Amino acid sequence: MAKIEMRTPLVEMDGDEMTRILWAAIKEKLLLPFVDLKCEYYDLGLPHRDETDDQVTVDAAHAIQKYGVGVKCATITPNAQRVEEYKLKQMWKSPNGTIRAILDGTVFRAPVMVRGISPVVSTWKKPIIIARHAYGDIYKNTECYVDGPGRAELVVTSASGEETRQLIHDFDGKGIVMGMHNTDASISSFARSCFRYALSVKQDLWFSTKDTISKTYDHRFKDIFREIFEAEYREAFEKAGIEYFYTLIDDAVARVIRSEGGFIWACKNYDGDVMSDMVATAFGSLAMMTSVLVSPEGHYEYEAAHGTVTRHYYQHLKGEPTATNSVATIFAWSGALRRRAEMDGLSDLAAFADRLESATIGTIEDGIMTKELYNLSAAGNKRMVNAMDFLEAIAERLARSV
Repeated sequence: MAKIEMRTPLVEMDGDEMTRILWAAIKEKLLLPFVDLKCEYYDLGLPHRDETDDQVTVDAAHAIQKYGVGVKCATITPNAQRVEEYKLKQMWKSPNGTIRAILDGTVFRAPVMVRGISPVVSTWKKPIIIARHAYGDIYKNTECYVDGPGRAELVVTSASGEETRQLIHDFDGKGIVMGMHNTDASISSFARSCFRYALSVKQDLWFSTKDTISKTYDHRFKDIFREIFEAEYREAFEKAGIEYFYTLIDDAVARVIRSEGGFIWACKNYDGDVMSDMVATAFGSLAMMTSVLVSPEGHYEYEAAHGTVTRHYYQHLKGEPTATNSVATIFAWSGALRRRAEMDGLSDLAAFADRLESATIGTIEDGIMTKELYNLSAAGNKRMVNAMDFLEAIAERLARSV
């Protein structure tokens, strides 16, 4: 059978540890037998990032801007332990943070739901999509250690040289201080991305911050969302029969827990990081959470929402089989292929992306799953398999669907 053709490359970004191993296996077993895969490859594994002084990450982000679609494997964001382990030149920043800053997009994360695995929250019947702002805040912070008594001030110097000063704290001993920022332009892009996405999927949009405490910083987010909604999107929302509303984040948490799901929850950068993990875990697993970064220009970057599964990687190095769940990584590939197909008008490629997802979900619903899902599943016919056998089972089912 002839392979499905592609016209324009995807930007492929390889990663680290166990997810790198699975990345190669997914390509070998689920993609290359069926698709004439065209990719512009970037190795974002930590050793190569160190070799290139992280220029490879910047180059990959610009390639996404060029080609419109990227797919990324999970990567290590090094801490002090990783600097020593990998003998790094420095503690490189998060590749995800670098790519998000360059694309200035919004991350939309949604759980993959399958029969037999029920959310921990019994009222949840539909997926909850987390829309996470992907620029600034704590991820672009400046911080320092205060080694003794002194004064910390927030100083803004205008282009004309005029200074504005505000006292942060008078320290009478040791402590810590941090400064962070955002921009009206990025917040506006975040708002428009959320409104557009809500209209595209016809789901209500919730937005939450803590403007009662952060009366300037968080309140600016609230004001920009309101202004853009009223000026540009209210009529379209009313026509679509969907709602936008703002609430405090603590109230949003209570509302989310009592809801049945089926809406988009927009959060600032760090809030979205935390809440997407909470939602993913409550639905079953981070390994069942899809993630796509959408830029204001319509560039898409797909990835899994989880990390590199270090513990399983060390098992793998010992020659032991692992039970790593690869669903979110598979869905990163299917999402990227579908988007590429939509942009290039390739119906065969779009249909393949649908079949790949159906084969993955069908394999689990037929009772074949890795350990993590096995422990969650209420299926009566379930069978636990290792990571590679799981991919083989999907491949067999996928081949039958072609």
